[in-house]
Amino acid sequence: MSSPTSDTTSPPKPAVFLDRDGTINQEVGYIRDLDKLALIPGAAEAIRQLNQMGIPVVVVTNQSGVARGYYPESWMEQLHGRLKTLLAAEGAQLDGVYYCPHLPDGEVPEYSFDCDCRKPEPGMLEQAAKDLNLDLGRSFMIGDKATDIDVGLRVGCKTILLRSGYGEQVLKGEYQHIPQSDYVFDSLIESYEQILKPYFSHLLN
Repeated sequence: MSSPTSDTTSPPKPAVFLDRDGTINQEVGYIRDLDKLALIPGAAEAIRQLNQMGIPVVVVTNQSGVARGYYPESWMEQLHGRLKTLLAAEGAQLDGVYYCPHLPDGEVPEYSFDCDCRKPEPGMLEQAAKDLNLDLGRSFMIGDKATDIDVGLRVGCKTILLRSGYGEQVLKGEYQHIPQSDYVFDSLIESYEQILKPYFSHLLN
């Protein structure tokens, strides 16, 4: 669920936290077929550019399909293996993948409870910061849902809402609620070109 712990003797690093569905890969609902997981154009390029800048890129994703009984938790490993393979084909990689399989009113008892990791709860970001020695206050949280923005604000990240995935519905007030994001962009690659690249270039120089 997470990558190996990093060297905590070094100063904490800024990072980019990404939602998965609707942010990196196309939003197609609960994915039961690996072939349904397809990257959003430009997403791999944005991640590759961040990799080259030395900025950790970490996925934090709610995956209640496990608690709903749609598929076993082991399916997450297959999905994320597919995601990493697609990114690697374009020269990009993730520094960590964290997911929450829980849902309070789920169908599978062992996953059906209130947790501290289902966004907007901060558990996944806090665990990643601990594991990978990350500075949340100098990091970004990017996603297509209000819960992505809410969790980012909760831990002190700068936030970007994407219009991809559910983003347009969120902005219209038709899904979840309209969040107070710092920025709104059409896609991950646009957010990289307009905000992330200049921000991290300045921060690291």
